[in-house]
Amino acid sequence: MPRNAVIGVDIGTSSSKGVLVGLDGTLIRSATREHTPARPGPGHFEMDAAVWWREFVELARELTAADDTTVDGTAAGDAASGDTTVVAVGVSGMGPCVLLADEHDTPLRPAVLYGVDTRSVHQIQRIEARLGAEEIIRRCGSALTTQAAGPKIAWIAEHEPEVYARARRLYMPSSWLVRKLTGHYVLDHHSASQCTPLYDTLAGEWYAPWAAEIAPGIELPPLRWPGEAAGALTAEAAEATGLPAGIPVTTGTIDAWAEALSVGAQHIGDLMLMYGTTMFLIHTVPKPLTSPSLWGTVGALPGTRNLAGGMATSGAVANWLRDLFADGDHAQLTALAAESGPGANGLLMLPYFSGERTPIMDPDARGVIAGLTLSHTRGDLYRAALEATGFGVRQNIEVIEAAGGDIRRVVAVGGGTQGSLWTQIVSDITGRPQELRTITIGAGYGDALLAAQLVGGASIEDWNPVRETVTPRAEHTGRYDELYALYRRLYPDTAATVHALAALQER
Repeated sequence: MPRNAVIGVDIGTSSSKGVLVGLDGTLIRSATREHTPARPGPGHFEMDAAVWWREFVELARELTAADDTTVDGTAAGDAASGDTTVVAVGVSGMGPCVLLADEHDTPLRPAVLYGVDTRSVHQIQRIEARLGAEEIIRRCGSALTTQAAGPKIAWIAEHEPEVYARARRLYMPSSWLVRKLTGHYVLDHHSASQCTPLYDTLAGEWYAPWAAEIAPGIELPPLRWPGEAAGALTAEAAEATGLPAGIPVTTGTIDAWAEALSVGAQHIGDLMLMYGTTMFLIHTVPKPLTSPSLWGTVGALPGTRNLAGGMATSGAVANWLRDLFADGDHAQLTALAAESGPGANGLLMLPYFSGERTPIMDPDARGVIAGLTLSHTRGDLYRAALEATGFGVRQNIEVIEAAGGDIRRVVAVGGGTQGSLWTQIVSDITGRPQELRTITIGAGYGDALLAAQLVGGASIEDWNPVRETVTPRAEHTGRYDELYALYRRLYPDTAATVHALAALQER
Protein backbone atom coordinates (compact mmCIF):
# COMPACT_ATOMS: atom_id res chain seq x y z
CA MET A 1 0.00 0.00 0.00
CA PRO A 2 1.36 3.49 -0.81
CA ARG A 3 2.63 5.39 2.21
CA ASN A 4 3.01 9.12 2.81
CA ALA A 5 6.20 10.40 4.42
CA VAL A 6 8.18 13.55 5.06
CA ILE A 7 11.85 14.41 4.70
CA GLY A 8 13.95 16.32 7.24
CA VAL A 9 17.45 17.55 6.39
CA ASP A 10 19.91 19.30 8.69
CA ILE A 11 23.15 20.97 7.58
CA GLY A 12 25.60 20.54 10.46
CA THR A 13 29.16 21.53 11.18
CA SER A 14 30.76 18.23 10.18
CA SER A 15 27.98 16.59 8.19
CA SER A 16 24.57 16.94 6.60
CA LYS A 17 21.99 14.43 7.77
CA GLY A 18 18.64 13.52 6.29
CA VAL A 19 15.77 11.32 7.41
CA LEU A 20 12.71 9.88 5.71
CA VAL A 21 9.93 9.58 8.28
CA GLY A 22 6.42 8.18 8.01
CA LEU A 23 3.54 10.37 9.15
CA ASP A 24 3.29 8.13 12.23
CA GLY A 25 6.88 8.97 13.21
CA THR A 26 8.48 5.76 11.91
CA LEU A 27 12.06 6.39 10.89
CA ILE A 28 12.17 4.74 7.47
CA ARG A 29 15.65 5.67 6.39
CA SER A 30 18.53 8.02 7.25
CA ALA A 31 21.55 9.20 5.27
CA THR A 32 24.62 11.31 5.93
CA ARG A 33 27.15 13.34 3.97
CA GLU A 34 30.31 14.33 5.81
CA HIS A 35 32.11 17.59 5.15
CA THR A 36 34.79 19.74 6.71
CA PRO A 37 34.56 23.52 7.15
CA ALA A 38 37.36 25.55 5.60
CA ARG A 39 39.73 27.30 8.00
CA PRO A 40 41.37 30.01 5.87
CA GLY A 41 42.85 31.87 8.84
CA PRO A 42 43.24 31.71 12.63
CA GLY A 43 39.79 31.56 14.17
CA HIS A 44 38.10 31.43 10.75
CA PHE A 45 35.49 28.75 9.93
CA GLU A 46 33.71 28.95 6.58
CA MET A 47 31.68 26.81 4.22
CA ASP A 48 30.59 27.14 0.62
CA ALA A 49 26.80 27.27 0.24
CA ALA A 50 27.10 25.05 -2.83
CA VAL A 51 27.99 22.21 -0.45
CA TRP A 52 24.70 22.66 1.41
CA TRP A 53 22.58 22.42 -1.72
CA ARG A 54 24.60 19.59 -3.29
CA GLU A 55 24.32 17.52 -0.14
CA PHE A 56 20.59 18.20 0.19
CA VAL A 57 20.05 16.96 -3.37
CA GLU A 58 22.14 13.85 -2.73
CA LEU A 59 20.36 13.11 0.54
CA ALA A 60 16.91 13.60 -0.95
CA ARG A 61 17.66 11.20 -3.78
CA GLU A 62 19.23 8.61 -1.48
CA LEU A 63 16.37 8.77 1.01
CA THR A 64 13.75 8.20 -1.67
CA ALA A 65 15.65 5.56 -3.65
CA ALA A 66 14.01 2.15 -3.85
CA ASP A 67 15.21 -0.25 -1.17
CA ASP A 68 13.71 -3.08 0.82
CA THR A 69 14.85 -2.30 4.37
CA THR A 70 14.31 0.40 6.97
CA VAL A 71 17.16 1.91 9.02
CA ASP A 72 16.76 -0.76 11.72
CA GLY A 73 17.20 -3.55 9.18
CA THR A 74 13.57 -4.71 9.09
CA ALA A 75 11.56 -5.11 5.94
CA ALA A 76 10.12 -1.83 4.78
CA GLY A 77 7.61 -3.26 2.32
CA ASP A 78 5.88 -0.64 0.23
CA ALA A 79 7.51 2.16 2.24
CA ALA A 80 10.85 1.68 0.51
CA SER A 81 9.89 -0.02 -2.74
CA GLY A 82 9.12 3.15 -4.59
CA ASP A 83 5.55 3.50 -3.19
CA THR A 84 6.46 6.09 -0.56
CA THR A 85 5.22 9.58 -1.41
CA VAL A 86 7.00 12.53 0.15
CA VAL A 87 4.38 15.12 1.09
CA ALA A 88 6.45 17.80 2.89
CA VAL A 89 10.03 18.84 3.58
CA GLY A 90 11.61 20.24 6.75
CA VAL A 91 15.04 21.88 6.99
CA SER A 92 17.48 23.20 9.59
CA GLY A 93 21.15 24.04 9.84
CA MET A 94 24.00 25.27 11.98
CA GLY A 95 23.80 28.88 12.96
CA PRO A 96 23.79 31.74 13.20
CA CYS A 97 25.84 31.87 10.00
CA VAL A 98 26.37 34.74 7.58
CA LEU A 99 26.01 34.00 3.89
CA LEU A 100 25.84 37.19 1.83
CA ALA A 101 24.35 37.10 -1.66
CA ASP A 102 23.78 39.68 -4.38
CA GLU A 103 20.45 40.78 -5.85
CA HIS A 104 20.39 37.64 -8.01
CA ASP A 105 20.91 35.40 -4.96
CA THR A 106 24.42 34.50 -6.02
CA PRO A 107 26.61 33.89 -2.95
CA LEU A 108 29.46 36.41 -2.83
CA ARG A 109 31.81 34.43 -0.59
CA PRO A 110 31.74 31.33 1.62
CA ALA A 111 29.48 31.58 4.65
CA VAL A 112 31.03 32.68 7.93
CA LEU A 113 29.98 30.10 10.51
CA TYR A 114 28.54 30.58 13.99
CA GLY A 115 30.45 31.01 17.26
CA VAL A 116 33.27 28.64 16.32
CA ASP A 117 34.40 31.45 13.99
CA THR A 118 36.04 34.03 16.25
CA ARG A 119 37.25 36.60 13.73
CA SER A 120 34.88 39.41 14.76
CA VAL A 121 36.35 40.33 18.16
CA HIS A 122 37.30 43.88 17.14
CA GLN A 123 33.92 44.47 15.50
CA ILE A 124 32.21 43.33 18.71
CA GLN A 125 34.19 45.85 20.72
CA ARG A 126 33.43 48.67 18.30
CA ILE A 127 29.69 47.95 18.06
CA GLU A 128 29.39 47.52 21.81
CA ALA A 129 31.09 50.85 22.43
CA ARG A 130 28.76 52.53 19.93
CA LEU A 131 25.43 51.00 21.03
CA GLY A 132 26.09 50.19 24.69
CA ALA A 133 26.55 46.72 26.14
CA GLU A 134 23.62 46.92 28.56
CA GLU A 135 21.23 48.28 25.94
CA ILE A 136 22.20 45.48 23.53
CA ILE A 137 21.43 42.85 26.17
CA ARG A 138 18.16 44.54 27.13
CA ARG A 139 16.84 44.83 23.59
CA CYS A 140 18.40 41.76 21.96
CA GLY A 141 18.49 39.29 24.85
CA SER A 142 22.20 38.50 24.44
CA ALA A 143 25.53 40.20 24.76
CA LEU A 144 27.59 40.67 21.62
CA THR A 145 29.85 37.65 21.24
CA THR A 146 31.42 35.68 18.42
CA GLN A 147 28.13 33.74 18.28
CA ALA A 148 26.25 36.82 17.03
CA ALA A 149 25.69 37.36 13.31
CA GLY A 150 25.87 41.17 13.39
CA PRO A 151 29.62 41.51 14.05
CA LYS A 152 30.35 38.90 11.35
CA ILE A 153 28.53 41.09 8.82
CA ALA A 154 30.53 44.07 10.07
CA TRP A 155 33.78 42.11 9.63
CA ILE A 156 33.00 41.43 5.98
CA ALA A 157 32.10 45.08 5.41
CA GLU A 158 35.40 46.19 6.95
CA HIS A 159 37.78 43.58 5.53
CA GLU A 160 36.13 42.82 2.18
CA PRO A 161 34.45 46.07 1.14
CA GLU A 162 34.30 45.07 -2.53
CA VAL A 163 32.29 41.98 -1.52
CA TYR A 164 30.03 43.86 0.84
CA ALA A 165 29.28 46.54 -1.74
CA ARG A 166 27.48 43.89 -3.81
CA ALA A 167 25.65 42.28 -0.89
CA ARG A 168 21.87 42.54 -0.83
CA ARG A 169 20.61 39.50 1.07
CA LEU A 170 21.48 37.50 4.21
CA TYR A 171 21.12 33.72 4.36
CA MET A 172 21.78 30.88 6.78
CA PRO A 173 21.94 27.17 5.87
CA SER A 174 18.23 26.58 6.50
CA SER A 175 17.07 29.71 4.68
CA TRP A 176 19.43 28.97 1.77
CA LEU A 177 17.83 25.56 1.34
CA VAL A 178 14.41 27.23 1.47
CA ARG A 179 15.50 29.62 -1.27
CA LYS A 180 16.77 26.80 -3.47
CA LEU A 181 13.65 24.69 -2.85
CA THR A 182 10.91 27.32 -3.05
CA GLY A 183 12.40 30.49 -4.49
CA HIS A 184 11.35 32.40 -1.35
CA TYR A 185 13.53 34.64 0.80
CA VAL A 186 12.51 34.12 4.45
CA LEU A 187 14.11 33.51 7.85
CA ASP A 188 12.67 32.19 11.08
CA HIS A 189 12.26 34.34 14.18
CA HIS A 190 14.60 32.21 16.26
CA SER A 191 17.50 32.49 13.80
CA ALA A 192 16.84 36.22 13.58
CA SER A 193 17.09 36.49 17.37
CA GLN A 194 20.69 35.25 17.08
CA CYS A 195 21.52 38.04 14.61
CA THR A 196 22.38 40.34 17.52
CA PRO A 197 22.07 43.34 17.38
CA LEU A 198 19.77 43.36 14.34
CA TYR A 199 16.68 41.77 15.96
CA ASP A 200 14.57 43.15 18.82
CA THR A 201 13.53 40.18 20.97
CA LEU A 202 11.09 42.35 22.94
CA ALA A 203 9.21 43.49 19.84
CA GLY A 204 9.74 40.26 17.87
CA GLU A 205 10.98 41.97 14.71
CA TRP A 206 14.04 43.41 13.02
CA TYR A 207 15.24 46.58 14.74
CA ALA A 208 15.57 48.98 11.82
CA PRO A 209 17.90 51.61 13.39
CA TRP A 210 20.59 49.12 14.34
CA ALA A 211 20.11 47.04 11.19
CA ALA A 212 20.70 50.14 9.08
CA GLU A 213 23.89 50.88 11.01
CA ILE A 214 25.36 47.36 11.14
CA ALA A 215 24.08 45.94 7.84
CA PRO A 216 23.46 48.89 5.50
CA GLY A 217 22.19 47.92 2.07
CA ILE A 218 21.09 44.45 3.17
CA GLU A 219 17.42 43.60 2.57
CA LEU A 220 16.71 41.60 5.71
CA PRO A 221 14.38 38.64 5.10
CA PRO A 222 10.70 38.56 6.05
CA LEU A 223 10.22 36.60 9.28
CA ARG A 224 8.15 33.49 9.97
CA TRP A 225 8.15 30.76 12.62
CA PRO A 226 10.13 27.57 11.96
CA GLY A 227 7.05 25.41 11.52
CA GLU A 228 5.30 27.73 9.10
CA ALA A 229 5.35 26.94 5.40
CA ALA A 230 7.94 29.00 3.54
CA GLY A 231 6.55 28.02 0.17
CA ALA A 232 6.06 25.12 -2.21
CA LEU A 233 8.72 23.07 -3.97
CA THR A 234 9.37 24.52 -7.41
CA ALA A 235 9.48 22.51 -10.63
CA GLU A 236 13.21 23.26 -10.92
CA ALA A 237 13.90 21.98 -7.39
CA ALA A 238 11.71 18.95 -8.02
CA GLU A 239 13.78 18.03 -11.07
CA ALA A 240 17.03 18.39 -9.08
CA THR A 241 15.92 16.48 -5.99
CA GLY A 242 13.44 13.94 -7.33
CA LEU A 243 10.81 15.21 -4.86
CA PRO A 244 7.25 16.08 -5.96
CA ALA A 245 6.71 19.64 -7.14
CA GLY A 246 4.25 21.68 -5.10
CA ILE A 247 4.78 20.03 -1.69
CA PRO A 248 5.22 22.44 1.26
CA VAL A 249 8.61 23.31 2.74
CA THR A 250 9.00 24.56 6.32
CA THR A 251 10.72 27.85 7.11
CA GLY A 252 13.17 25.87 9.26
CA THR A 253 15.54 27.02 11.98
CA ILE A 254 18.92 26.54 13.66
CA ASP A 255 19.84 22.91 14.27
CA ALA A 256 19.92 22.90 18.06
CA TRP A 257 16.36 24.19 18.24
CA ALA A 258 15.21 21.51 15.80
CA GLU A 259 17.00 18.99 18.03
CA ALA A 260 15.00 20.21 21.02
CA LEU A 261 11.76 19.74 19.10
CA SER A 262 12.82 16.22 18.11
CA VAL A 263 12.75 15.11 21.75
CA GLY A 264 9.91 17.26 23.03
CA ALA A 265 12.14 19.59 25.06
CA GLN A 266 10.17 22.80 24.57
CA HIS A 267 8.08 22.98 27.75
CA ILE A 268 8.65 25.47 30.57
CA GLY A 269 11.47 24.14 32.76
CA ASP A 270 12.95 21.83 30.12
CA LEU A 271 16.68 21.80 29.42
CA MET A 272 17.91 20.15 26.23
CA LEU A 273 21.48 18.89 26.05
CA MET A 274 22.67 18.35 22.49
CA TYR A 275 25.61 15.94 22.27
CA GLY A 276 27.31 16.72 18.97
CA THR A 277 30.43 18.30 17.51
CA THR A 278 29.58 21.11 19.91
CA MET A 279 27.47 20.91 23.07
CA PHE A 280 24.33 23.02 23.14
CA LEU A 281 22.01 23.75 26.05
CA ILE A 282 18.50 25.20 25.60
CA HIS A 283 16.37 26.04 28.63
CA THR A 284 12.74 27.06 28.08
CA VAL A 285 11.64 29.89 30.36
CA PRO A 286 8.26 31.56 31.02
CA LYS A 287 9.50 35.09 30.39
CA PRO A 288 12.54 36.77 28.84
CA LEU A 289 15.68 36.22 30.90
CA THR A 290 19.08 37.70 30.15
CA SER A 291 22.64 37.06 31.24
CA PRO A 292 25.93 38.43 29.90
CA SER A 293 27.21 34.84 29.98
CA LEU A 294 24.33 33.23 28.03
CA TRP A 295 22.06 33.84 25.04
CA GLY A 296 18.50 34.99 25.53
CA THR A 297 16.47 34.13 22.43
CA VAL A 298 12.95 33.61 21.20
CA GLY A 299 12.09 29.94 20.89
CA ALA A 300 11.30 27.71 17.95
CA LEU A 301 7.57 27.81 18.70
CA PRO A 302 5.46 31.00 18.81
CA GLY A 303 5.31 32.53 22.27
CA THR A 304 8.27 30.59 23.70
CA ARG A 305 11.47 32.00 25.18
CA ASN A 306 14.84 30.40 25.80
CA LEU A 307 17.98 30.92 27.79
CA ALA A 308 20.68 29.07 25.91
CA GLY A 309 24.33 28.15 26.12
CA GLY A 310 26.83 26.45 23.90
CA MET A 311 30.29 24.98 24.24
CA ALA A 312 32.53 25.53 21.22
CA THR A 313 33.81 21.96 21.24
CA SER A 314 32.65 18.71 22.79
CA GLY A 315 32.44 15.87 20.28
CA ALA A 316 35.03 17.79 18.27
CA VAL A 317 37.63 17.05 20.94
CA ALA A 318 36.67 13.38 20.94
CA ASN A 319 37.05 13.37 17.15
CA TRP A 320 40.44 15.06 17.47
CA LEU A 321 41.63 12.35 19.83
CA ARG A 322 40.26 9.62 17.56
CA ASP A 323 42.15 11.08 14.61
CA LEU A 324 45.28 11.60 16.71
CA PHE A 325 45.34 7.91 17.55
CA ALA A 326 45.62 6.55 14.02
CA ASP A 327 44.28 3.11 14.91
CA GLY A 328 41.54 4.41 17.21
CA ASP A 329 37.78 4.58 16.79
CA HIS A 330 35.09 5.92 19.11
CA ALA A 331 33.84 2.50 20.23
CA GLN A 332 37.33 1.34 21.13
CA LEU A 333 38.24 4.59 22.88
CA THR A 334 34.95 4.64 24.79
CA ALA A 335 35.68 1.14 26.10
CA LEU A 336 39.15 2.25 27.19
CA ALA A 337 37.67 5.39 28.82
CA ALA A 338 35.25 3.22 30.79
CA GLU A 339 38.20 1.20 32.10
CA SER A 340 39.98 4.43 33.07
CA GLY A 341 37.27 5.23 35.62
CA PRO A 342 36.03 8.51 37.17
CA GLY A 343 38.73 11.16 37.23
CA ALA A 344 40.71 9.71 34.31
CA ASN A 345 43.52 8.67 36.65
CA GLY A 346 44.22 12.24 37.67
CA LEU A 347 43.82 14.04 34.33
CA LEU A 348 41.83 17.25 33.95
CA MET A 349 41.03 18.95 30.66
CA LEU A 350 39.73 22.36 29.62
CA PRO A 351 37.83 21.69 26.36
CA TYR A 352 38.47 25.15 24.87
CA PHE A 353 40.10 23.89 21.68
CA SER A 354 38.26 26.50 19.55
CA GLY A 355 37.98 29.18 22.20
CA GLU A 356 34.87 28.99 24.32
CA ARG A 357 31.39 30.35 24.07
CA THR A 358 29.22 30.17 27.20
CA PRO A 359 29.70 30.88 29.96
CA ILE A 360 33.22 32.38 29.74
CA MET A 361 32.73 33.98 26.29
CA ASP A 362 36.45 33.88 25.49
CA PRO A 363 37.47 33.35 21.86
CA ASP A 364 41.13 33.31 22.93
CA ALA A 365 40.72 30.47 25.42
CA ARG A 366 42.60 27.32 24.49
CA GLY A 367 42.55 23.68 25.45
CA VAL A 368 44.53 22.60 28.51
CA ILE A 369 45.35 19.06 29.64
CA ALA A 370 46.63 19.10 33.21
CA GLY A 371 48.21 16.30 35.22
CA LEU A 372 49.84 14.32 32.40
CA THR A 373 52.38 11.65 33.30
CA LEU A 374 54.14 8.96 31.31
CA SER A 375 51.70 6.40 32.70
CA HIS A 376 48.58 7.97 31.19
CA THR A 377 46.86 6.14 28.36
CA ARG A 378 44.60 6.84 25.41
CA GLY A 379 41.67 5.80 27.55
CA ASP A 380 42.60 8.35 30.22
CA LEU A 381 42.80 11.15 27.64
CA TYR A 382 39.49 10.19 26.07
CA ARG A 383 37.85 9.94 29.49
CA ALA A 384 39.21 13.38 30.41
CA ALA A 385 37.65 14.81 27.24
CA LEU A 386 34.22 13.36 28.07
CA GLU A 387 34.49 14.61 31.65
CA ALA A 388 35.53 18.06 30.45
CA THR A 389 32.21 18.30 28.64
CA GLY A 390 30.42 17.30 31.83
CA PHE A 391 32.20 19.98 33.84
CA GLY A 392 31.35 22.55 31.17
CA VAL A 393 27.69 21.52 31.25
CA ARG A 394 27.65 21.82 35.05
CA GLN A 395 29.09 25.34 34.87
CA ASN A 396 26.52 26.36 32.27
CA ILE A 397 23.69 24.94 34.38
CA GLU A 398 24.87 26.94 37.38
CA VAL A 399 24.91 30.13 35.30
CA ILE A 400 21.44 29.39 33.88
CA GLU A 401 20.01 29.00 37.36
CA ALA A 402 21.83 32.08 38.63
CA ALA A 403 20.12 34.04 35.83
CA GLY A 404 16.69 32.90 37.03
CA GLY A 405 16.27 29.64 35.19
CA ASP A 406 14.32 26.82 36.80
CA ILE A 407 15.45 23.49 35.36
CA ARG A 408 12.87 20.78 36.02
CA ARG A 409 13.75 18.20 33.37
CA VAL A 410 16.84 17.44 31.29
CA VAL A 411 16.43 15.77 27.89
CA ALA A 412 19.45 14.53 25.93
CA VAL A 413 19.73 14.25 22.15
CA GLY A 414 22.34 13.88 19.43
CA GLY A 415 24.88 11.37 18.21
CA GLY A 416 26.81 11.39 21.49
CA THR A 417 23.89 9.76 23.30
CA GLN A 418 24.27 6.52 21.33
CA GLY A 419 26.75 5.04 23.80
CA SER A 420 25.92 5.07 27.50
CA LEU A 421 29.24 6.33 28.88
CA TRP A 422 29.14 10.01 27.88
CA THR A 423 25.61 10.66 29.11
CA GLN A 424 26.33 8.75 32.32
CA ILE A 425 29.43 10.86 32.98
CA VAL A 426 27.46 14.09 32.47
CA SER A 427 24.70 12.93 34.84
CA ASP A 428 27.28 11.89 37.43
CA ILE A 429 29.03 15.27 37.25
CA THR A 430 25.90 17.44 37.20
CA GLY A 431 23.75 15.34 39.51
CA ARG A 432 20.91 15.59 36.96
CA PRO A 433 18.90 12.73 35.48
CA GLN A 434 18.62 12.83 31.69
CA GLU A 435 15.72 11.54 29.65
CA LEU A 436 16.57 9.68 26.45
CA ARG A 437 13.88 9.37 23.80
CA THR A 438 13.52 6.35 21.54
CA ILE A 439 14.97 8.28 18.59
CA THR A 440 17.91 10.57 19.30
CA ILE A 441 19.07 11.14 15.73
CA GLY A 442 18.59 14.85 16.21
CA ALA A 443 17.69 17.87 14.14
CA GLY A 444 16.56 16.06 11.00
CA TYR A 445 13.87 14.26 12.99
CA GLY A 446 12.69 17.59 14.43
CA ASP A 447 12.61 18.98 10.89
CA ALA A 448 10.50 16.00 9.84
CA LEU A 449 8.10 16.63 12.74
CA LEU A 450 7.53 20.24 11.65
CA ALA A 451 7.07 19.08 8.07
CA ALA A 452 4.51 16.49 9.16
CA GLN A 453 2.64 19.14 11.14
CA LEU A 454 2.17 21.09 7.91
CA VAL A 455 0.08 18.24 6.53
CA GLY A 456 -1.43 16.69 9.67
CA GLY A 457 -1.49 16.54 13.46
CA ALA A 458 1.82 14.92 14.34
CA SER A 459 2.78 14.88 18.04
CA ILE A 460 6.27 14.27 19.35
CA GLU A 461 4.87 12.35 22.33
CA ASP A 462 3.33 9.87 19.92
CA TRP A 463 6.30 9.89 17.56
CA ASN A 464 9.13 9.62 20.06
CA PRO A 465 8.36 8.35 23.58
CA VAL A 466 10.88 8.26 26.45
CA ARG A 467 13.08 5.15 26.25
CA GLU A 468 15.13 5.43 29.44
CA THR A 469 16.38 7.83 32.08
CA VAL A 470 20.08 8.10 32.92
CA THR A 471 20.39 8.64 36.68
CA PRO A 472 23.40 10.02 38.57
CA ARG A 473 25.50 7.54 40.56
CA ALA A 474 25.92 8.81 44.11
CA GLU A 475 29.18 6.91 44.63
CA HIS A 476 30.94 9.25 42.18
CA THR A 477 29.63 12.54 43.61
CA GLY A 478 32.56 13.24 45.93
CA ARG A 479 35.23 12.58 43.29
CA TYR A 480 33.52 14.76 40.71
CA ASP A 481 32.82 17.59 43.15
CA GLU A 482 36.55 17.68 43.94
CA LEU A 483 37.52 17.64 40.27
CA TYR A 484 34.91 20.29 39.39
CA ALA A 485 36.43 22.67 41.92
CA LEU A 486 39.82 22.16 40.24
CA TYR A 487 38.20 22.61 36.80
CA ARG A 488 36.80 25.99 37.85
CA ARG A 489 40.27 27.09 39.02
CA LEU A 490 42.15 25.82 35.97
CA TYR A 491 40.85 28.44 33.52
CA PRO A 492 41.67 31.56 35.56
CA ASP A 493 45.00 30.04 36.59
CA THR A 494 46.06 29.46 32.96
CA ALA A 495 44.24 32.26 31.13
CA ALA A 496 47.21 34.63 30.82
CA THR A 497 49.39 31.88 29.38
CA VAL A 498 46.87 30.59 26.85
CA HIS A 499 45.98 34.13 25.77
CA ALA A 500 49.64 34.77 25.02
CA LEU A 501 49.78 31.52 23.06
CA ALA A 502 46.63 32.46 21.17
CA ALA A 503 48.27 35.72 20.16
CA LEU A 504 51.29 33.79 18.88
CA GLN A 505 49.01 31.48 16.91
CA GLU A 506 47.25 34.43 15.32
CA ARG A 507 50.55 36.01 14.29
